[in-house]
Amino acid sequence: WSVGWFGEDAQGRRLMRALVFVRDEPDDSPYAHPIENLVVIYDLSSGQVARIDDNEAIPVPAARGNYLPKYVGEARTDLKPISITQPEGASFTVTGNHVRWADWSFRVGFTPREGLVLHQLKFRDQGVERPVINRASLAEMVVPYGDPAPVQAKKNAFDSGEYNIGNMANSLTLGCDCTGEIKYFDGITTDSHGNPLTIENAICMHEEDDSILWKHFDFREGTAETRRNRKLVISFIATVANYEYAFYWHLFLDGSIEFLVKATGILSTAGQHPGEKSPYGQNLNNDGLYGPIHQHIFNVRMDFEIDGVNNSVYEVDTVIPEENPTFTAFKAVDRLLETEQAAIRKADTSKHRFWKIVNHESRNIVDEPVAYRLIPDNAITLAADDRAHVSQRAQFARNNLWVTPYTREERFPAGEYPNQSTGGDGLPAWTAADRNIVDQDLVVWYTFGMHHVVRLEDWPVMPRQNIGFMLEPHGFFNQNPTLNLPAEITTTTGGHCSTGK
Repeated sequence: WSVGWFGEDAQGRRLMRALVFVRDEPDDSPYAHPIENLVVIYDLSSGQVARIDDNEAIPVPAARGNYLPKYVGEARTDLKPISITQPEGASFTVTGNHVRWADWSFRVGFTPREGLVLHQLKFRDQGVERPVINRASLAEMVVPYGDPAPVQAKKNAFDSGEYNIGNMANSLTLGCDCTGEIKYFDGITTDSHGNPLTIENAICMHEEDDSILWKHFDFREGTAETRRNRKLVISFIATVANYEYAFYWHLFLDGSIEFLVKATGILSTAGQHPGEKSPYGQNLNNDGLYGPIHQHIFNVRMDFEIDGVNNSVYEVDTVIPEENPTFTAFKAVDRLLETEQAAIRKADTSKHRFWKIVNHESRNIVDEPVAYRLIPDNAITLAADDRAHVSQRAQFARNNLWVTPYTREERFPAGEYPNQSTGGDGLPAWTAADRNIVDQDLVVWYTFGMHHVVRLEDWPVMPRQNIGFMLEPHGFFNQNPTLNLPAEITTTTGGHCSTGK
């Protein structure tokens, strides 16, 4: 594990923490057998053990926690195959790293630190290519643990900035990680010595059916019109020691964009005396094994370009007016965020809050500025106290929204070098200048995540958990942009989605 910063080890040493586990046999899951309170601190520069932290001895949990088929037993046989076919091929075209699909066009990129990056997202509207986002990526993430026990309290990994999550990308496999007509992109990066490194099939792109897009049954006429939705999926999966993170960008036919993280893998476990129950975690068996409470907090950096470079951001709250004689009135109220400090915001479900990114110079049919809205799903923030070292190092995670004017050097919300940083870098340092963000080239930083209160069902391998957010056109188009979709169901079974007269 990364060593982080806890007010010590300021000698400039490059340190790491080695947690210790037991495997009873070569393919036994070690996470069932933590040697709690034994940690080796290793100096990467000198190649020597700096110290060993050896606290109270706790018996190593002996119960197995394996998920491999040879331990689980015979697989069930009552599930019939689902066949996903596109007999005429995929609907996208790829030239180098440039992709066209339906009305979308964009470029696919990859970096060691961020992994998948999308560039130059544009939507073709009435034959005009309209820019939406210039660059979008996962910029940082932090995983702080809420257990004050000696080993657990120092778990707060920055999986992007400290570990280079792009370099941990899997080589993806058809039929397992992705299905259908697939286009793969390699991840071109470097190894830890700076040598060129190719991760084959690091990025997967394919189409998926997405249920209905729009429908209406006119019961007076007995007619119905339905159109099927589909999405383009661009994804990569990284294994960070025990956890797997699958990152997905979804592009939809109506101009919507979704970013989704699917978390799976194995819990980072802890040990306690058999018969005890920590208030900071979930017992996973009766042998002293438990899963500590923790968070997975992500920050996505989006360099917006809504119909051009100069954009602004509004916060939109639903309010009840003071004059409300029928007691039924409520309305959405926009508030322009004019400076960086004013734009450091938290989500508020009681106000049904969302944020709009607008272009005042581009107007829609009702003379309002065109916009996209950010819907703040999974809008958690850091649970640790403000005085905690991790709070100082991950201040981006204390708020859900940050907005900055574009500056080439401002790339990562916790700063360029989070390894053993003491905090204050990145977003808190930049936004202290309180720069103007009205009609500027803007970067929007959104913080969201998973507050992981561990459950028994997460062991011995965790079912996928979805975390993410949506971007939707909000007056960007003059009407529903998907009216021209065909009524025919283009599947192997045929069909028609219209009974109009």
